[in-house]
Amino acid sequence: MNKPSKSSFSGKGVFPPKYAFTLLIPFRNIFLSPGKLIHRLDLNGNHHVLEIGPGPGYFSTHVAKRLTSGKLVLLDIQQEMLDKARKRLEKRGFNRVEYVLTDGRKLDLEGSRFDRVFMVTVLGEVENQDDYLKEIRRVLKPDGILSISELAGDPDKISIDALKSLVCSYGFEASQVFGRKLNFTINFRKTD
Repeated sequence: MNKPSKSSFSGKGVFPPKYAFTLLIPFRNIFLSPGKLIHRLDLNGNHHVLEIGPGPGYFSTHVAKRLTSGKLVLLDIQQEMLDKARKRLEKRGFNRVEYVLTDGRKLDLEGSRFDRVFMVTVLGEVENQDDYLKEIRRVLKPDGILSISELAGDPDKISIDALKSLVCSYGFEASQVFGRKLNFTINFRKTD
């Protein structure tokens, strides 16, 4: 991934931690509410879920609440973002959460571990999408779902068609599409 720039953020790189507070503004619900995301993920309480690029944990707290006996793993390339998410989750009493700092090339996680892997407005920021998609395929269970959401206003947004083309070239098929052009989620399943 690109390093955060020292100037104001305008996309094409990782989201700077100093602006993380903007990711917690309830106005985001207009584009994608945590409840809508959870519905799209089709979670049950014992799932093992990987969230890539959680920022300060806007969606993480809601997913963790849903996982009564499962586990949530937050993965990010920025320790400061993981620290913000950890503080937010621990304050709410969620302890079935693991925090993993990565270099963005290899996910230091066991294979076929996760029922769900999701990211919201993250993939467009990823410089090495090839590595990420190969690694996501490796850590996802055979019947698992990779869920990618893109939202209006994100300068790094990937279009529906471009996202399908990219992800499907790594051994996935689009199984569900929610929303439309401006705000959407695509769920992908592994192909054999």
